[in-house]
Formats: sequence, structure tokens, C-alpha cells
Amino acid sequence: MRFLALRLLPGDDLRSALDLAFRAEREHAGFVVACVGSLSKVCLRPAGLDTPMALEVTLEIVSLSGTFSENGPHLHISVSDSKGTMLGGHLLEGSIVRTTAEVVIGLAPVHFRRMVDPRTGYPELHFD
Repeated sequence: MRFLALRLLPGDDLRSALDLAFRAEREHAGFVVACVGSLSKVCLRPAGLDTPMALEVTLEIVSLSGTFSENGPHLHISVSDSKGTMLGGHLLEGSIVRTTAEVVIGLAPVHFRRMVDPRTGYPELHFD
């Protein structure tokens, strides 16, 4: 296994930058090991909703977790505002780095793929 350490800069799109960095590597499977930073805007899809939401305010990244595969990333984010109010869901493009995002991605020598699971109706993680 290898690790990819990144520091994203103000104005970077968090999801797009991570996807681009992963695709530049030779591995076909990755996962978020650690992430700290801040956002000036977050775009996400909360649990159980089909409609994305966007919030443009100073936010701390409390957690980021997920996987990277040849089908693209599947990332969940939790953020908090200046009052400590938390919000989270699927990370979408349009989430903009405010000051920095320090991210470590683990790169694994396996293949991650997404295949529709007939039990859930969603493309779920499959690996070999």
C-alpha cells in the first residue's frame, strides 16, 4: 500500500481535486485516511434526499471518509459552522476550499468497482 498526501489551496474544488489526484495514480482502489481543513462553500446531498444542497459560509471540515474507484469517488463529509452546528452528507462538486485542505489518501493494490446491488438498487462497492 502507498499513501498520497495532498494540500489543496484556497479556491480548489475539494471533490474534483481529490478525484483528479486519485486518477493520476496507478492504483485502482483508494480510501480517505485523514482530512483537515476549511471550506467557504459546501455542496452535498444529505441522507435520504435526492436534491443537493449548498451552503456558502465559513466551515471547518470535521471529517471526510470514503473510497475512490475507477467509477469515481464515493465521499461523505461532515462540516461545522462558527456555532458548531454540524451538517453532513455525500460530498458533491462545488465544495470550495477556504484556507487549506490537508488530505491523505491510501492507495491499495486491489480493484474497487461499483456494481448495482439488486437488494439496494444502488451501485455498491465490489472489490477483487
